[in-house]
Amino acid sequence: MTIVPVALGDRSYDVRIEAGLLARAGEALAPFAKGRTMPIVTDANLHGHLATLQASLSAAGIASEAIVLPPGEGTKSWNQLEKLTDRLLELGVERSDHVIALGGGVIGDLVGFATSILKRGCNFVQIPTTLLAQVDSSVGGKTAINSRAGKNLIGAFHQPATVLIDPQVLDTLPQRELRAGYAEVVKYGLIDDFAFFEWCEANAAALLAGDPAAREYAIAHSVAAKARIVAEDERETIGKRALLNLGHTFGHALEAETGFSDRLLHGEGVAAGTALAFGFSAEQGLCPGQDAERVAAHLRTIGLPDGLAATGVTASGARLVEHMLHDKKMAAGTLPFLLARGIGQTYVDKKVDLKAVEAFLDAQPRG
Repeated sequence: MTIVPVALGDRSYDVRIEAGLLARAGEALAPFAKGRTMPIVTDANLHGHLATLQASLSAAGIASEAIVLPPGEGTKSWNQLEKLTDRLLELGVERSDHVIALGGGVIGDLVGFATSILKRGCNFVQIPTTLLAQVDSSVGGKTAINSRAGKNLIGAFHQPATVLIDPQVLDTLPQRELRAGYAEVVKYGLIDDFAFFEWCEANAAALLAGDPAAREYAIAHSVAAKARIVAEDERETIGKRALLNLGHTFGHALEAETGFSDRLLHGEGVAAGTALAFGFSAEQGLCPGQDAERVAAHLRTIGLPDGLAATGVTASGARLVEHMLHDKKMAAGTLPFLLARGIGQTYVDKKVDLKAVEAFLDAQPRG
């Protein structure tokens, strides 16, 4: 087992990574149960994993109660938040109890936010079942739902009590979702770790094909990178944690334009947004053009969108920038962008001319 600590003082916790961990989760969660029933929130696509988890909890003498929600980004909504909190209250959840989030980023974000407000804050555990959730959203305590104005605009920082990651659950993940999650893996190389980007270039195919060693290494390396950044800047107040948003400003605009739907998965939006961030950086003379093309070529090679055309989005630059203005990172009317001086050299730029962004996007080929 690989154990990655997330050092946050009295909110510190461990991320445990091990093949087969889901079937042994009861043993790992026994210290958190304290004789109480543990609610498990999951979605309708995860019946097999739910059965494995409940059997493991039962073997450890832990009672559980499943709450099964609809799959998809639409579940991160006021409606589902209300239904979930009402059900948790019906179950008599107390502030010292632990609610289990079994699923991808949607379930993790929703459960994290629900527990942050339930009885003014109770505990939760992350058991992520997608690559994206395992390497990104399950770690760091960002929780949220979506609103009509945009993605993740209603939320709170609320750290989990522990995170259990079983790479074997990825064997049942559709290839499209696996590729989408990979966008959040390669991001760590592009931010500040050129050597890891080179590893990704050499090993992405094996990771996506199911190679256990490649998957475990990629997950552990990504989690350790995120844990380090979160420990330095938990609430994104000094700018370090903002680097984790590489590709997200462009990507969220693309997701908004496609209605936060299965037309464009979050990881696909991040991939296209990352290519656009590097492309814009190159156009502005900040980043070598060959670096931007190398990033786009890598994404293209593994089947991820490498820019606007590959997403099918035909909206104007002005329309996409309008979506960006709803970004939760807006401060004093300024929208910070994550740009790059090269691969592994990402930085926050708070002086980007939005007209230049519009013009750049208008010049991009459409699908």
